[in-house]
Amino acid sequence: MPKAIRIEQYGGPEVLKLVDIDVPKPGPGEVRIRQHAIGLNFIDIYCRSGLYPSSLPTVLGFEAAGVVDAVGPKVGHLKVGDRVAYGQSPLGAYAEVRNMPAFQVVRIPDEISFEQAAAIMLKGLTVQYLFRQTYRLQGNETILFHAAAGGVGLIACQWAKALGVKLIGTASSPEKAGLAKANGAWRVIDYTRENVAERVRELTKGKKVPVVYDGVGKDTWETSLDCLQQRGLMVSFGNASGPVTGVNLGILAQKGSLFVTRPMVGHHVDTQEKMQAAASELFELVVAGKIKPRIEQRFRLEEAAQAHASLAARKTTGSTILLV
Repeated sequence: MPKAIRIEQYGGPEVLKLVDIDVPKPGPGEVRIRQHAIGLNFIDIYCRSGLYPSSLPTVLGFEAAGVVDAVGPKVGHLKVGDRVAYGQSPLGAYAEVRNMPAFQVVRIPDEISFEQAAAIMLKGLTVQYLFRQTYRLQGNETILFHAAAGGVGLIACQWAKALGVKLIGTASSPEKAGLAKANGAWRVIDYTRENVAERVRELTKGKKVPVVYDGVGKDTWETSLDCLQQRGLMVSFGNASGPVTGVNLGILAQKGSLFVTRPMVGHHVDTQEKMQAAASELFELVVAGKIKPRIEQRFRLEEAAQAHASLAARKTTGSTILLV
């Protein structure tokens, strides 16, 4: 029987259990995928801990790549043998085999490997909606992007450079700062040694930035606001340090009539057409060599608990994948 990583209760990495699962024939609008590589993302930790609750027991994961081995009724754009990937799915990606809603699955170009696809789908779709939909970058802007050496951050650095955007990144060490710089960041601030808001003002000659992309959450909330121009946009898209709570909306007025949004990738790719358009833009940049997936950590599926512990401890850089 196929294997999967399942949780039966919320908690630390120790609640991740390798179990046998039964995978039925795909139903209407579904395909069955025999998976080769699975992407690891911080949202997986939120689901494991209960920050993002779900019905238990459940298999974790939102992102993977593999081969279609069965197609259900009412599926027209995929066939058995297609090399495919997905980056926004119902929970269940930590598995050797799974069924998926076909509208969320896209074919991957021959030039992109299963490992690369699993490493970039959710993270790449995240950068796509942040840069091309939430605040559509035109080029020549200077922006701030937190955690620039992480999986999403390194894709953001490369995408920003491809757009002609000056990305100021933040990182927690000289090594991570160097990695972000090597991937296209214009400048990188080591937030353990420098005051981020002051450094942003210096780099922009006092103008600050029109948009901040913040996937860190609680720890960077006020710093991010202090980096924004008058009527600038704060894009809070993650909670790596914990969720932002207890916000007094008056602070937005005090700091310059600021705007704030808390977007999610799923609301930007909720049809087959939107998913395909976003994925195609991402794949074009990868095939052209403008975005190079950086897979810095590989774990076997049964080592998912170790992978979660490393990610939570911020010991990882770039993307992490689970191998089937």
